Amino acid sequence: MKIAVIGGGAAGFFAAIACKSHNANVQVVILEKTKKLLTKVKVSGGGRCNVTNSCSSISGLSKNYPRGERFLKKAFSKFYTKDTIEWFESRHVKLKVEPDNRMFPVSDNSQTIIDCLITETKRLGIEIRMESTVGKILKQPNGFLLTVNDENIEIDKVIVTTGGNSKLTAYQWLADLGHKIEQPIPSLFTFNMPKESITSLMGVVVENAAVHIQGTKLKNQGALLITHWGMSGPAILKLSAFAASELNARKYKFEIRVNWLGDMTENQLREKLNLEFSDFKKRKMANKNPIGLPFRLWLYLLDKVKIPQEQVWDALPKKKFNQLVNIVLNDVFEVNGKTTFKEEFVTCGGVSLQDIDVNTMESKVCPGLYFSGEVMDIDGVTGGFNFQAAWTTGFIAGKSAATIAKK
Repeated sequence: MKIAVIGGGAAGFFAAIACKSHNANVQVVILEKTKKLLTKVKVSGGGRCNVTNSCSSISGLSKNYPRGERFLKKAFSKFYTKDTIEWFESRHVKLKVEPDNRMFPVSDNSQTIIDCLITETKRLGIEIRMESTVGKILKQPNGFLLTVNDENIEIDKVIVTTGGNSKLTAYQWLADLGHKIEQPIPSLFTFNMPKESITSLMGVVVENAAVHIQGTKLKNQGALLITHWGMSGPAILKLSAFAASELNARKYKFEIRVNWLGDMTENQLREKLNLEFSDFKKRKMANKNPIGLPFRLWLYLLDKVKIPQEQVWDALPKKKFNQLVNIVLNDVFEVNGKTTFKEEFVTCGGVSLQDIDVNTMESKVCPGLYFSGEVMDIDGVTGGFNFQAAWTTGFIAGKSAATIAKK
């Protein structure tokens, strides 16, 4: 029995390893079209590899997937973060948890994860073929005929782990086999603000800001980074993922409203300022920022409502005070465009989950064909969630293909 895994990324390696681990008698081959393996693993987390997230609740974990939440909630019952941690640590790769719940190898080096996966494939006797492009796949009565670099290869089972792609044509071969393809569009991107002067504050980080897309119910809260092109950081990236379809429809032209104090309300802010007013009323406003915002941002907000830096707090006109309160809680910016990180590019869209059996990751329309990773209409927010989906779906697909092959 021979099983081919198409794609040499995280999902592909994990599927191949799970396959061989559950049935030592099958032949497993990974077909990778490029000269490199595990490229996303290499660059993830700034080269440290954000392996997974420490979230231990399956329901809480699944909420981090704008597409695929219900599907993955069922899949995680078979393999989730706890299993991932145990899998790597049982192979001498210790993981650590950071304050934001992201998990990395203790080595802080993605090569540790790459070496672990490659070592495991060698130990199990899994074949890896580089620069092997699958040009065509034909369903046959007892398996598949793959055209690999113009060579025809007969395969019993196929696991597709080719990742996400922004072009619909990249999925045509799967559509030809009868699968419904959801339109691929970008997810996880930053907001471009070419007309906004706030870009002059590049490098400033606000630890807890709330961002709301005007005219929608879409909003998110978290750390926000001001860049030379606009805004980034977890608050923006997570929002972009959940709003991917809406923002694509708007051609990435929209307005956002930022509450620089997270979920603080106007009444709460006024109460805070009134209670502490006696402590700073004689101070110059530029020198006394009572709400804890970064200094450069504080000066920017004062300038935006035309309050001089020399202005003393207790001489501030009521109108200006109201304007300041409003802009701290309701700062509006025009967004025109997006920026994606090519190395860690994530798409939503791909093979419809309606065509996939969540219990096995097998195609419902093409028996013997399995899926794992971002080739499916699944995507997560930042924090190790996309890798966790790859480990989970790879494990299930590999185990299922191997177990069925035993019978």
